[in-house]
Amino acid sequence: MHLSNFDAAIVDLDGTLVDTLGDFVVALNHMLARLELPEVRAEIVGTMVGKGSEYLIHSVLRHVREGLQADDALFDRAWQHYQQHYLAINGRHSEIYPGVVEGLAAMRAGGLRLACLTNKPSVFVRPLLAAKGLDGCFDVVFGGDAFERKKPDPLPLLKTCEALGSAPARTLMVGDSSNDARAARAAGCPVVLVTYGYNHGEPVRGVDADGFVDSLAELARVLDS
Repeated sequence: MHLSNFDAAIVDLDGTLVDTLGDFVVALNHMLARLELPEVRAEIVGTMVGKGSEYLIHSVLRHVREGLQADDALFDRAWQHYQQHYLAINGRHSEIYPGVVEGLAAMRAGGLRLACLTNKPSVFVRPLLAAKGLDGCFDVVFGGDAFERKKPDPLPLLKTCEALGSAPARTLMVGDSSNDARAARAAGCPVVLVTYGYNHGEPVRGVDADGFVDSLAELARVLDS
């Protein structure tokens, strides 16, 4: 792969641009306290991130209730409390990963149009990007509720390619997990994964991807090598 092979790049958010695990843990434990349920540890939450907030909440509730699936009423209460608390602390317990700003700048300097595509609900996405000074880096931004299906379904990537005006084969997916890689493969996009993200608690180098980088700052160099 070479940078000149691409017209655009689609970049994941949680675990790729920003380490948001702290935000998740704080919001989830506020939610659990309101429901009078036990707290959940950060290392457990890290294995559940990446498939959307609904999946995250169901997984956390099942974990703290020893495998019991939440009924609709409990989930609805949990979802309401989670949204309230997450909006209140969004970005306060998270940090941009080293090399992100440099990597995004290098891709833009290389002429790539950029999209941020995440399974995170849209209401959380733009405030987080703004809080971290990343809101001006992207031509388009889509949350997990922007389309009928979420990653690893290819639909969000295909729709994002349309919005960018780029063919999937000339659009690089940059993410941190098998979710991103599976979506990219199904959409026909090349994919590079960062090694520092979440990947559902599994070793990321075991994922089928076209390359791996330890920092987004390495991405332009790797693509040009």
